[in-house]
Amino acid sequence: MANRAASRFGAVGASATYAVFDRVAELRAQGVDVLDLGGGEPDFDTPEHIVDAAVGALHDGFTHYTPSRGVPELLRAVADKLAKDNGVLVDPASDIVVTPSAKHALYAALLTVLDPGDELLVPTPSWVSYTAMARLIGARPVQVALDGANGFRITRELLERHVSPRTKALLVNSPNNPTGRALTREEARAVSQFAAEHDVLLVADEIYEKILYDGAEHLSLASLPSCADRTITVNGFSKGYAMTGWRLGYAAGPTDLMAELLKVAQHTVGCAGSFVQRAGVAALTGPQEPVQEMTRAYAARRDLVVDGLNSLAGVTCSPPDGAFYAFADITGTDFPDATAFTQWLLDETAVALMPGPAFGPGGEGHVRLSFATSPRILREALGRMGRVLGSRG
Repeated sequence: MANRAASRFGAVGASATYAVFDRVAELRAQGVDVLDLGGGEPDFDTPEHIVDAAVGALHDGFTHYTPSRGVPELLRAVADKLAKDNGVLVDPASDIVVTPSAKHALYAALLTVLDPGDELLVPTPSWVSYTAMARLIGARPVQVALDGANGFRITRELLERHVSPRTKALLVNSPNNPTGRALTREEARAVSQFAAEHDVLLVADEIYEKILYDGAEHLSLASLPSCADRTITVNGFSKGYAMTGWRLGYAAGPTDLMAELLKVAQHTVGCAGSFVQRAGVAALTGPQEPVQEMTRAYAARRDLVVDGLNSLAGVTCSPPDGAFYAFADITGTDFPDATAFTQWLLDETAVALMPGPAFGPGGEGHVRLSFATSPRILREALGRMGRVLGSRG
């Protein structure tokens, strides 16, 4: 048998980001002191009251299956959070499904709305798994390249240029990975008008919503009256609450779509971890000061990184509105493309960054740097980069 795997995998390549991770691991195995700024994981510990809730649940014997939709306490907490923070009104009994990670919620949402052959519009640069998920389903991702010169803004004109009779859904991520941009009200209006005119469903990835700077606001598409009945909102606990290893997320949306998404949960994972859901309740209903403290720390790191990058010869970087990534323009250097630049930088300085093209069209000429690590490491990395690139004249 020539090919034992399903044919769908022929359209899905390995993650471009993991190629960098693998090279970092190889160099570290050789004893090289690599500073890895390529990842997207908070370096903070999960807040103590969240850990205590999970430990208490374990000691209480809360270790068995839960309803596939989620435990009632968490469903209510999510509904209350969506109403208070996002202006999104949902029924906890029918419009929310708790999942083991926001990533699974995203895949379940796309599986719910896309048939094989349907097209999913994905503004890029974007997280690498969006297009891979669509292809695994048998749908066709259509990448809508945003223009760095225009601040990577989503416009009606760009969306109209890529729509077709097969367009079924549009995926929007805000704050955005990798650019750090937060959706503006003008962009939200353009998206809502486009979706209404073409009867397109919306999938809103809001995983970075709690990490915002300089008064930037988070705008949920589902809060717009014209979008409420056509939007599946996906969120989770990994980024804002430093709970990456806990694997807890959720999807919320129209009752009819969530009834089908629930079937995905029932027939794939069954339910999210019971005691992990108790931790989720504590995260949403407990003190939010740890989240605010982490965001203040990220803000200081952002300023450190943006200032440092802008001091390098040939490099420019606009301050991100949110998330914990700087997306720097390196077109002023002598390198023909961003991949060559990151490979050279890793070999010369042992500093690992992500090349912009890994995030799709629109990413060329840029590199992504994560500042979800200590200021000491960030300063050392910027110092190493400065020694090989030189300072701006």
